[in-house]
Amino acid sequence: MTDFGASSTTVVRQRIFNGHSVDIEKAGESGHNGNHTTSALNTGTTTIRQFEELEAGLTRFISRFTRKGKRNVPVMATLRAIAFSSWLNLFVIFIPLAWVGHFVKKKDSTEGVFSDSLTFTFCFLALVPLEWLFDWGGEQLALYLGTQLGDLVMISLNNVVEATLAIILLCKCELKLLQSTIVGVVILHLLLIPGAAFITGGANIVHQQLHPHFTQLNHTLLTMGQVCPKVLSLLLPAAFFSALDRGVIKEVTEDVAVSIIVNDDKRRVFLVMSRGLAVILLAVYISSRIFLHNPPGDNNALTLDADAPAALREEEKELLREEPKANQYVLIVVLLISIAIMAATTEWLVESIEFVRESGNIQEEWFGLFLLPICSWAANGFVTIVYFIRYLCKYFFEEPEPPAELAKARAIDLSIQFTLFWMPFLVVLGWWLNKPMSLLFDFFEVAVLLGSCFIVNYVTADAKTNWAEGFAMVAFYCMIAVCAWFYTGQPEISFLLSCESVAEALATFAAGGSHE
Repeated sequence: MTDFGASSTTVVRQRIFNGHSVDIEKAGESGHNGNHTTSALNTGTTTIRQFEELEAGLTRFISRFTRKGKRNVPVMATLRAIAFSSWLNLFVIFIPLAWVGHFVKKKDSTEGVFSDSLTFTFCFLALVPLEWLFDWGGEQLALYLGTQLGDLVMISLNNVVEATLAIILLCKCELKLLQSTIVGVVILHLLLIPGAAFITGGANIVHQQLHPHFTQLNHTLLTMGQVCPKVLSLLLPAAFFSALDRGVIKEVTEDVAVSIIVNDDKRRVFLVMSRGLAVILLAVYISSRIFLHNPPGDNNALTLDADAPAALREEEKELLREEPKANQYVLIVVLLISIAIMAATTEWLVESIEFVRESGNIQEEWFGLFLLPICSWAANGFVTIVYFIRYLCKYFFEEPEPPAELAKARAIDLSIQFTLFWMPFLVVLGWWLNKPMSLLFDFFEVAVLLGSCFIVNYVTADAKTNWAEGFAMVAFYCMIAVCAWFYTGQPEISFLLSCESVAEALATFAAGGSHE
């Protein structure tokens, strides 16, 4: 009779992974040998499956991106395809004109050769071909990356202008204007853009479908980015600030008074708090992308999930069938160069638009919530309008295309990325640049984000949309615009966001300066 208790063996199984020998399971058999062995075998089986899924996912990605076994697009053919991709590329002539308007000054004068309004026009028109290149380049990269990673690339490219604008404002230490612009960008992509898309897309169909898998996660991410209990966003810093004992009210001027909690010590508390929240939000965004691109299950990495709409599956098949017009490596280089040109042009745009605020006597809140975000998106909007006009011409003068059954709601994904990635990134970047950027936002702005989040969650809850729901989203955006026109901002938040010390900011304002 064999004495299992007295025996002691070690079971070692190995698997070759990328040329290396990997120990999959080791089980020491002594005492409760059967239980240990069963547990080790289960663990080893799971580990083997994880390695196999990782290996399969990487193989699929590399094969698709490098077009293994297929013809690569030549460099010259890629450059020709980019140049002749659209007549909008003719607007590239405005790029040097915009730069001339910024750098070249009149003789014996600090004024530019062009007026501010003309320089602004040139900068705006210069962004049109760059925005078009981002859209076209993103679509071409999607042929190499697939639907999911392709969407992520397009979302990131479409956020480039707004993100660049935010970084410029951070470097210039226009922190209150930066916060308003962040909120403005988010509500623009949450309400106006998808609302208008739902109106036009649902005009001839009862409802359009949203991807249910993405929609459910988006509800959570929107909530965590703006309304989450306890640790994840803008509501808690605002609630924390409102709950502080105001104590004695200090009169700065006859019209402005602040509480004694507006000081450098309290600002330091909110900066530490904001930086901790920013790191958490970045972790939430990264984990959400991992979940979307590699959900739990067997062999799910970089593939559509089982409940994806039929229209989305058909789109993925179309991407596999379609031949790209551009070489992936050349395209990446061209996009990086375009981003650099766009960043500089956006800075000239911001500087030249100041005349609008000064001459129009526009409140900083409205300027940041609406004018700057719309201007940063306007070039993309111009491209969209061109597409819409072309669609109308086909509709009235040619055989109209059948209405699309799938609504991607990519603009909502843009706002999620901006809230969960770019906003905390700006806080961390401000930390590195020694700028007091925090997540303590104006209470009105927090309320606006809260309301926008609720209406978007309500509209997309059933993973379907129609034109009436789109109209409600646009109407709410217009309601915010009307209210914000009369809103002068919260002075306490402005003082806490000043790049000088809070005491110096209060003294400067009391002496007749500005807290904006």
